[in-house]
Amino acid sequence: QVQLAESGGGLVQPGGSLRLSCVASGSIFVIYSMGWYRQAPGKQRELVASITSGGTINYGDSVKDRFTLSRDSAKNTVYLQMNSLKAADTAVYYCNYNDIISQNNYWGQGTQVTVSS
Repeated sequence: QVQLAESGGGLVQPGGSLRLSCVASGSIFVIYSMGWYRQAPGKQRELVASITSGGTINYGDSVKDRFTLSRDSAKNTVYLQMNSLKAADTAVYYCNYNDIISQNNYWGQGTQVTVSS
């Protein structure tokens, strides 16, 4: 089992920045991916950014050049730096941890990000 603890959501004005953090604990696997998805009201959950254990990072098309995902492997933590935030970025952001071998998928409880003036 893997537990995910998220932090860093909140209310920010358009053009502002936020940083999300997600700490993984429990049975950390060797080959995995970890990152963030988001879900806005009435929409499907979509990829924001993820990183594999090998260091490959993928971004959703709508956040490229604005969001940056980083990792502290020693702390089993990923960080999502979100800049130039737009109203369209408003959503619940979920941390995700995926065991690539078994395909076991774990989710955090979600953190609300609201971009509004």
